[in-house]
Amino acid sequence: MNFSSCITRNLQNSLLITLVLTTLTTTAQMDQRMYDIIDAVSPERIKEDVKTLANFGTRHTLSDTVSDTRGIGAARRWIKKTFEQTASNCKGCLEVFYQKDLVTKGTNGRIFKDVEVVNVVAIQRGSKYPNRFIIMSGDIDSRISDPTNAVDDAPGANDNASGMAGTLEAARVLSQYSFENSIMYVGLSGEEQGLFGGKGLAAFAKAKGWEIIGILNNDMIGNIQGVDGVIDNRSFRIFSEPVPPTETERQRRARRFYGGEVDGISRQLARHVHKTVQSYMPEMNPMMIYRLDRFGRGGHHRPFNDAGYAGIRIMEAHENYTQQHQDIRTENGIAYGDTFEHVNFGYAAKLTAVNAISLASIAWAPPAPLEVGIGGIVQPSAKFEWTAVDGAVGYKIYWRDTTSPTWDHSRYVGDVTQYTLEGIVVDNFFFGVAAVGPDGHESMVTFPNTIIRN
Repeated sequence: MNFSSCITRNLQNSLLITLVLTTLTTTAQMDQRMYDIIDAVSPERIKEDVKTLANFGTRHTLSDTVSDTRGIGAARRWIKKTFEQTASNCKGCLEVFYQKDLVTKGTNGRIFKDVEVVNVVAIQRGSKYPNRFIIMSGDIDSRISDPTNAVDDAPGANDNASGMAGTLEAARVLSQYSFENSIMYVGLSGEEQGLFGGKGLAAFAKAKGWEIIGILNNDMIGNIQGVDGVIDNRSFRIFSEPVPPTETERQRRARRFYGGEVDGISRQLARHVHKTVQSYMPEMNPMMIYRLDRFGRGGHHRPFNDAGYAGIRIMEAHENYTQQHQDIRTENGIAYGDTFEHVNFGYAAKLTAVNAISLASIAWAPPAPLEVGIGGIVQPSAKFEWTAVDGAVGYKIYWRDTTSPTWDHSRYVGDVTQYTLEGIVVDNFFFGVAAVGPDGHESMVTFPNTIIRN
């Protein structure tokens, strides 16, 4: 064999070894169950559920509660029955119940009589951390142009039968698996009247002493044609606030010197969803929106944020305002109203899958490190130390440019609780640490919350 062919053979062997090692590393980080979850989400079941919810006529918070065919009472009983059927199919793996609060007349201009705001809750208990919850929510209620009109038809097919149907479908799919952390699926009421369902459940969680990892609020996940004419069935928005409104003055002062103004717990939850989708659903385009919600508007994750919990809103990228909060009518050739024919069920299934794999990834992961210390002032390296996490087999340090919206660089450092990144100047990047579980699923990233003095 001549020298040239020997070099060629060695190069081929080297490339083969590199390819094998890369494949093994990639495979170790991927979980086949996540692809199975995506494939199991059914557009047909979502379509059936949206149709059923829209056919209740109106689901206004203050609508009929006695009828079996019309009004919010009939809708929430059907939702509870559907969760109970899923529980029966998984041999009782879901705890299903109502969570209620009385809201009195005059609380705001949209509450014209005393009303019991009733949420429908289904809990899939975790085997190791039954008191830690990752939540998926959809809204039960609907409205038309007049927010106090509780009588006329308000089918609310996209806003928000789509989100509620997605939540029911995620429960069906994920109920076939077991998780270390608990998953909560919930239909929230009173959203259009002032986010009352979210307020009630957040307070209920506080009173129960539940540890809320975060909430994925799904509000309108079925429209692909925007009022601007754009048609897009792959993009979706993730809204998240920068820092919790409950932060202390000490935390606010620390941010001024150490950064973190875009690194609150809700933003880390948004980044976790973004990373999970890019890993398992690369055909989708998750858009990180650095805002609590749409401009001047609100959603049912906000009451959880107000209580100090992580919470994000997942929704379609292109809204059509002729189909939101509108009386059903035709005007100047435009059909107004949030009706069944406007919902794209294939797209709603994609966003349901986005939620399902995000819930599964978090529910299979260990908790995030409680404390992460950072140091390296005036040194050519960044130093870290963090609290150990029960169930973690190792940890991953993330970093990114200070202007980047996502964690772009990472290093798995093994089962240690301190590490130094040599040659990385602490001034030039933002950092965080995630715990890694046996199956490769990671906790949300913890942004440094203490300083290591040199």
